[in-house]
Amino acid sequence: MSKLDEFLAGERLDDVVFYLSDAYLDDDSRLRNVGTETDGGVRLILDGETGRSAFEAGTGMGAMEFAKTAMGAEGEIARALDDGACPVAEETPDDDHEVQFVFAFAEAQNEEVGGLYAEGDVVHAYAHCTCGESYSHKWVVGDRDD
Repeated sequence: MSKLDEFLAGERLDDVVFYLSDAYLDDDSRLRNVGTETDGGVRLILDGETGRSAFEAGTGMGAMEFAKTAMGAEGEIARALDDGACPVAEETPDDDHEVQFVFAFAEAQNEEVGGLYAEGDVVHAYAHCTCGESYSHKWVVGDRDD
């Protein structure tokens, strides 16, 4: 089982996932040496503190500040955490709508909070689009098989 599969199964609750598209990431970035190359970029799965530091180094913004900004718009982020569907793409079809980067973490089931959190561990994913929009998507571990 890969680190990504473990993360998506709720087995790496202390880790974060950070994805950078090839278009966003410099060819000589040292993040390429740390992460796993994908079809369109680089995915890193790191312990929380290291991952937040890598996110800041790679994007120039704090991970939690980015997450708070992205929470304002719901979109769809691929289960593999390396793509998404920008929520404003239909409103601005002439703009380019490609994921530049994704940041994700998982939160343990918490029945006291209720809602999704009572159903199981929850993946929180946040993406930034080339059009400038940031958006979020969350789901219960095991509810997606795309």
